[in-house]
Amino acid sequence: MKLEATFTLERETKNTYRYQEEPSGSGKSPVIGTLYIQKWAVGSPPPRRLRLIVEVEGES
Repeated sequence: MKLEATFTLERETKNTYRYQEEPSGSGKSPVIGTLYIQKWAVGSPPPRRLRLIVEVEGES
């Protein structure tokens, strides 16, 4: 199973960028909600949007 979520840059903290999950449009609750990512991981300037794909391991 794969879960996919898109995030929009919300604000900058000391060492991280904070992203907020965009609504899915299907009326479902957020998969993750708020995402903090280290500044070194995405560089500067930070991207305005991120897409995150989570793949579940060990499915039966």
